[in-house]
Amino acid sequence: MALTLEIVTPEARVYSDTIDSVVIPTVEGEIGILPGHIPLLTQVADGELRVTKGTETTYLVIGGGFAEIDGDKVSVLAERAIAEDQIDEKFVEDAMKRAEQAIKEAKHMDPHEFEHLQNMVRFSGSQLALKRRRR
Repeated sequence: MALTLEIVTPEARVYSDTIDSVVIPTVEGEIGILPGHIPLLTQVADGELRVTKGTETTYLVIGGGFAEIDGDKVSVLAERAIAEDQIDEKFVEDAMKRAEQAIKEAKHMDPHEFEHLQNMVRFSGSQLALKRRRR
């Protein structure tokens, strides 16, 4: 028995495949999903998502959203997601520095803009942590 995993962001379908298992970061901690898992709807947190298929493990960084497990189908609707091999470390470092600087310099920032910048810093940090740990 296998799972079907689909990860979708507002911009694109980031991942779609039949897999053996997936570990998803949620606001309550990581959850591991195997075939036959009970139905579940959970809020996804910023962090590392691990996909196992056969002997290979694929790593993605995911940010915000929801995951739904229904039968042997796992659907992740995320605000942001990127596969490890697509992370450009220099670009992410620069984006993170710009977001941190904008937060420091903000006097009267719109709360939504402030939250967006904080989310970008967290997502960038997750990308850098994965890339640097997997060198």
